[in-house]
Amino acid sequence: MTKRLLLALAPLLFAGCATVATKPPTPHSVPEQAGTVGAADPRAAAAGLVMLRQGGSATDAAIATMLALNVVEPQSSGIGGGGFMVRGTANGTITTLDGRETAPSDATPDWFLGPDGRPLSYEAVVRTGLSVGIPGNIALAADAHQRFGKLPWSALFAPAITLARDGFVMNERLRASLTGQLDRAGLTAQGRALYYGPDGAPLPTGTLIRNTALADALERIAQAGPDAFYRGDMAQEIAATTAQATPRDGAMTVSDLADYTTQERPPVCGTYRAYRICGMGPPSSGGIAVLQMLGQLERFDLARLGPQSVDFWLLFIESQRLAYADRELYLADSDFVAVPVTGLIDPAYVASRSALINPFRAATTVAAGRPAAASPAADGDEPPENGTSHFVAMDADGNMVSYTSTVEGAFGSGLMVQGFYLNNELTDFSFSPSRDGQPVANRVEGGKRPRSSMAPTIIYAPDGTPFMTIGAAGGSTIPVQVARSIIGVIDFGLPLKEALGMPLAMAFGDTVIVEEGSWLARELEALEARGYAGVRAASPPFRAVGAVYKNGRWQAEHDPRLDGLIGTLGGA
Repeated sequence: MTKRLLLALAPLLFAGCATVATKPPTPHSVPEQAGTVGAADPRAAAAGLVMLRQGGSATDAAIATMLALNVVEPQSSGIGGGGFMVRGTANGTITTLDGRETAPSDATPDWFLGPDGRPLSYEAVVRTGLSVGIPGNIALAADAHQRFGKLPWSALFAPAITLARDGFVMNERLRASLTGQLDRAGLTAQGRALYYGPDGAPLPTGTLIRNTALADALERIAQAGPDAFYRGDMAQEIAATTAQATPRDGAMTVSDLADYTTQERPPVCGTYRAYRICGMGPPSSGGIAVLQMLGQLERFDLARLGPQSVDFWLLFIESQRLAYADRELYLADSDFVAVPVTGLIDPAYVASRSALINPFRAATTVAAGRPAAASPAADGDEPPENGTSHFVAMDADGNMVSYTSTVEGAFGSGLMVQGFYLNNELTDFSFSPSRDGQPVANRVEGGKRPRSSMAPTIIYAPDGTPFMTIGAAGGSTIPVQVARSIIGVIDFGLPLKEALGMPLAMAFGDTVIVEEGSWLARELEALEARGYAGVRAASPPFRAVGAVYKNGRWQAEHDPRLDGLIGTLGGA
């Protein structure tokens, strides 16, 4: 890292989030502060705050953070992937932008079927071009910047370019990912040269990593705009790399890249204990799932139960099971499938689902409901989601951005172009296009966006003032992490850091996973006694990030489980 950038970022490097005190916001007066940025890596949060201090908007800061994360957290997100952005203003206006990857235009519903007509395995496709969708992050950034940016486009790239060209210190978190994902991170010679030594082992923690190829790519995009990514030599290399690794017809083309556009989607909004909660709609399932879980739990006095009550966790697990049953059946890209969004979050429907919750015992079976305007559909067979990074930003005008970015699994497909990994996002589609003659909503189709669990969320207090931004990484656990953290802050009155640090308990089919090492993991027998047969302790992924307005200031935080992994080297 250069002396110049060190001086600019020094006050921020040893905190994963950065914030400045302010007076309380109201719908008609905005916070007087440089702003707030939170991310899973302190160097990315610092890059965003530099934009705010230069007079940039929350959108500028979020984009700079996304780009810096591509450098220091390549396992989770980057310009080879896509994302969702939720933006809220001080007076309550919500805009949601969809930068989710799309399937190639020639993709068909049998995309993941083998010669025998049976679904291929996840391992058979993840490191091939079959898994790669047309990346959306640069288009999303350009669209958001045109609408809401203040600084020049090129300025947003400066911190990421410096980190890539001058180098960044590998922290333990990145090294652990490299160790566990050699078959993806080291799939190509380019990846091995960047992150691995001559002995084939990941470079040690503390190594200075210089990614000059990525620096060059970012500089071209900074100077020429998004066309440098979606047209010309870079697009040709992305398409060629993907096509060479695609063992069937229909591979991504340069036309697919040139034709990619972001979509502005209607936000999904609801209330929970008079707080207004807004998130991302289809093709994400996250916003709907969060609203359903919270709505189903609103009739219970969670504050009385408290966060260390097995009774609370039973209620929370049951609300998940109901929400995820609906998710599996109905949620997909609304440009291709009629998703009954209004019906799924209708208070009367949510109340009818809540009535199915027995506060003393787990339900034997849980099935999807039948919301208004729902069409018959079949459940798919999507592999588990992975990867992802979430970050938040708020500017001096009171605008808030909650942005989740992803390449899907760790290091995406493993395929690499000019210093960045290409996603494996298409594995979020169902591998089976139909079941019992009924089409699966989340089947592959040309130009379609796979269903996601990402749940960038913005919350307003009962008086209409900005209150909280939140989101998470961790695949299908994302909506659960977000809902759990909201309950922790609103119902239990916990500081955000403590709310993010609450245990995770989640139902996967008939199995309930409880966070290994947490106090709740010592209550497995108590959960089994409530009717959960397949309860076990495990270590699911966590990377929730958020910001809360409290006691006259915005405070941004990341999941405390990250502290030991990013450490001081994470900011060196």
